[in-house]
Amino acid sequence: MMLWLAAMLEDHISGFRVFQYLTFRSLLAVLVALGISLLLGPRFILRLKERQLGQVVRSDGPKSHFSKAGTPTMGGGLILLAVCASTLLLADLRNPYVWIVLGVLVCFGMIGWLDDYRKLVLKDSRGLAARWKYALQSVFGLLGAIVLWHVLPEKAATELTVPFLKDAAIPLGGFLFCSIAYFWIVGFSNAVNLTDGLDGLAIMPAVLVAATLGVFCYASGHAEFARYLQIPRVPGAGELAVFCAALAGAGLGFLWFNAYPAMVFMGDLGALAIGAALATVAIICRQELIFVVMAGLFVLETVSVILQVASFKLTGKRIFRMAPIHHHFELKGWPEPRVIVRFWILSVVLVLISLASLKVR
Repeated sequence: MMLWLAAMLEDHISGFRVFQYLTFRSLLAVLVALGISLLLGPRFILRLKERQLGQVVRSDGPKSHFSKAGTPTMGGGLILLAVCASTLLLADLRNPYVWIVLGVLVCFGMIGWLDDYRKLVLKDSRGLAARWKYALQSVFGLLGAIVLWHVLPEKAATELTVPFLKDAAIPLGGFLFCSIAYFWIVGFSNAVNLTDGLDGLAIMPAVLVAATLGVFCYASGHAEFARYLQIPRVPGAGELAVFCAALAGAGLGFLWFNAYPAMVFMGDLGALAIGAALATVAIICRQELIFVVMAGLFVLETVSVILQVASFKLTGKRIFRMAPIHHHFELKGWPEPRVIVRFWILSVVLVLISLASLKVR
């Protein structure tokens, strides 16, 4: 919106030409999304309290979590509002990738909202039945994969970039591309949701991953940078740097209220949407494999659940005291803030390794 308005005004006021710079709009997107989150946050939390939309705590979880019962949840709505507003204000709305990512964000947010609504408003402890949740995720995930296959340039869509190796790419056809895109969107949607179990544990890594993906998108959309760094050239992908910046800013604003001890939780509404949107951005800039590294914390949490369930079903024994793995460390005696900060440090290391892949070939 601002890009269109600036184009109209720049002939009269030269200062508006700065909006033509993607870097400027990305930095501004961080500040706008952060400002929206901080300004609307207190009122948003108050409304959640008035509607008694409080967290339900598992009876078999760590005892330290019992005090969290009743903490307002569905705070992910604040993140989605800030991201959408900032992106619509500052991104080039003629770019199809912007609409695709926003569409995935909103659609998966709706699935999370249904789950949270059934738990918190209808008082159904099961929430949205697992089969229905997965069915809806599959519909939107597959739809997103098919749309991306038709929108992405043919050369980019038919090759899967292998990080850290020079001129290494795995050839893909339509079926393989759509399969990978589907599993990434649905898988990481659930992975972020599994990670969102401690105050601020999921949102800070999501901010770091969003910022890192913004760098990859900017480089992929820039012909010279893409050639120099030997990464896939995806014309138009650079505009997603604005979306990534908005998500990072909104996440930081939400962390202001979600930091230990949390005043609000984002719930499935935020977690499912953020995971799916990040995966979609990674697919567009053709960095699916390095995305597994930068989002490695989410992968670790998911693998811990898979291993726990598989071990119990096959042997009757548990590998961890409790899954996801952050609860294992809590039950070992680590204070919650220590678990959170150490997992954040791990996430920082992983995104730094991912950024190093741009030069290490």
